[in-house]
Amino acid sequence: MLGKPLLDGRYTAELAEDGVVVFLIGMRFNQWWRIDKWWFVAAGMISMLRYLAGADDGLLKSHYWVGRTLLYVQYWRSLDELMAFATDSRAPHAKTWREFNRRVGDDGTVGIFHETYQIVPGNSEAMYVNMPAFGLGAALEPVAVGKSRNRARQRMANQLPGRRPKPAKSA
Repeated sequence: MLGKPLLDGRYTAELAEDGVVVFLIGMRFNQWWRIDKWWFVAAGMISMLRYLAGADDGLLKSHYWVGRTLLYVQYWRSLDELMAFATDSRAPHAKTWREFNRRVGDDGTVGIFHETYQIVPGNSEAMYVNMPAFGLGAALEPVAVGKSRNRARQRMANQLPGRRPKPAKSA
């Protein structure tokens, strides 16, 4: 995130009527010394990142983290676009998936995972304070937080068509 300008103050992200799809994908080094088992998986993820960076397949934004577990968070316009990419046998991840099944399978040396969440208005909220555009706020447009978006419940209600936020209860 170095080099990205900070957005001073409080910001949120508001979903479009169709929502957004959040996709988590990653791998875990269960036996880090078995480079012969995990290197091609990591290289395949890099190929997937490069491919998606140059395509308009519906990916809005992504972030990744590196450690014992590699985590790649993607924000997609729609579930249909994510599924079209996931089932495209010509995309770089398809070759890596076949190779993983052949070379690793269920031997325990490398773990892989994915999770898919379809987020619709009124079922999520986000808050960013003194951050660069990040997460949903980077995938969508950051929206300044004012009185009508001050609390999480208000931010969720603000996303529902025709709904106004309920007054917040005092603690």
